[in-house]
Amino acid sequence: MRIKFNYSMVRVLFNNHLVDYPCPTILNYFWSFGSLAGFCLVTQIITGLSLSMHYIPHGDNAFNSVEHIMRDVNYGWLIRYTHSNGSSMFFIVIYIHMAKAVYYSSFAYPRQLVWYSGLIIFILLMAIAFTGYVLPWGQMSFWGATVISNLFTAIPYVGDSITKILWGGFSVADPTLNRFYTFHFLLPFLLVAVVIMHIALLHQAGSNNPLGIDTDDDLMGFYPYYVYKDLFALTVFILVFGIIVFFFPNKLGHPDNYIPANPMITPAHIVPEWYFLPFYAMLRAVPSKLGGVTLMGASIGILFFLPTLYKPIWLGPRFKPLYMIFFWLFICSVIWLGYIGGEPANDLNIWHSQCFTAAYFSHFIIFLPFCSWFEHMVYDSMSEDYKKELLKEKKA
Repeated sequence: MRIKFNYSMVRVLFNNHLVDYPCPTILNYFWSFGSLAGFCLVTQIITGLSLSMHYIPHGDNAFNSVEHIMRDVNYGWLIRYTHSNGSSMFFIVIYIHMAKAVYYSSFAYPRQLVWYSGLIIFILLMAIAFTGYVLPWGQMSFWGATVISNLFTAIPYVGDSITKILWGGFSVADPTLNRFYTFHFLLPFLLVAVVIMHIALLHQAGSNNPLGIDTDDDLMGFYPYYVYKDLFALTVFILVFGIIVFFFPNKLGHPDNYIPANPMITPAHIVPEWYFLPFYAMLRAVPSKLGGVTLMGASIGILFFLPTLYKPIWLGPRFKPLYMIFFWLFICSVIWLGYIGGEPANDLNIWHSQCFTAAYFSHFIIFLPFCSWFEHMVYDSMSEDYKKELLKEKKA
């Protein structure tokens, strides 16, 4: 039985989603970060598959196989540096993309499902990044896996069992490396499926815009204007990416990871990769292991409640000065948590972690509901004529 490939359906999908897809005419370059994230994903998958052909997931050979890739494989150094720095570039793009969604209230109705699917992408990306960080089997990789996997023991009743399953035994060893390698290889394909779902939900709800106005009379096709706009953003991104890969390839990594893993020697200061540092600071803010794990999980889980905690009247930021003040204070608290997370855990840094962790959660629990209440109160107090004038001003 011969199976015929339906080319007409492919053409229709391509035309609907990449050519004639209606976009607001006032989108700025922050809307290009979704395309940049897709480029990073494809780059990571291609370079990861290339590295997997030479990598050996065994405790005795993992570190040496990475050195073999760097020194003996043709352009292996380029593939490895592109992959390792690509994860950092991926998180930079994702963090800016998420900040854009919060800044322009793109999580609000009717785009809640787009926001939820994006958060699932973020969680999967964190899991992929953590499992990949373990694979070089250097000192920081080994001890990072030991510290982070030990956090599961804080879960009541089932924590010890989960940890032993992750380890494949009673400590971090060869079975642990094999498990992490398997997860790191398979999870990106699940990530691709969620990304496709994310794009489908976005195209169903429609893109937001800087003014936050949903209108059908101010749209244009995705091609050619936004295609070339994204290509320009991609060119700038590749230029920055290339500078890091060719001139500063080890700047975003930890020097201890160039030392083979040794379970008998503990590094002076165990830290995760930079993109996990804000969550690591929250983890250290509480003396209790269970409390720290709960707090760290809550810092991500609370993002799922964002569409419920804040229901804006206006989606555009220029009409919400109070919201903008709280937004930038929130960004500063996250950046400072990232800085504190990379510093030694002395009394002063722990106190800073506690203060800015409180600021992080206060933004969602106190400030955003207050902004929502305030905006609705001001809007309800307006006359109908003033509301119409304000709407005309927005459209102008």
